[in-house]
Amino acid sequence: MKFGGGYDHNWILRGKPGELKIAAKAHDPKTGRVLTEWTTEPGVQFYSGNSIPGLYKGKTGVVYGKYAGFCLETQHYPDSPNQPEFPSTLLKPGETMRSETVYAFSVQK
Repeated sequence: MKFGGGYDHNWILRGKPGELKIAAKAHDPKTGRVLTEWTTEPGVQFYSGNSIPGLYKGKTGVVYGKYAGFCLETQHYPDSPNQPEFPSTLLKPGETMRSETVYAFSVQK
């Protein structure tokens, strides 16, 4: 990366709290593979593999190093407990936390 060490950023999603909404879509133009992600969470963390140490081997012995993959982590905003204007992460005794994330895979030519 020219500026910084990669991505590890949280994105605020549009939509009503607790309602299933699109969080991310990733498309590989070479193969046509598409990943679409929906969630009830208010945010998605995009991480670009900044700290992958290059110690892991995949198929055919290919070594995975920095930036060899990415994560789309549905979640609340970082530092939510300390930011009253953010959606609450407080869970009181006896309460249940529910969250849904759906991953769909398809092909787009």
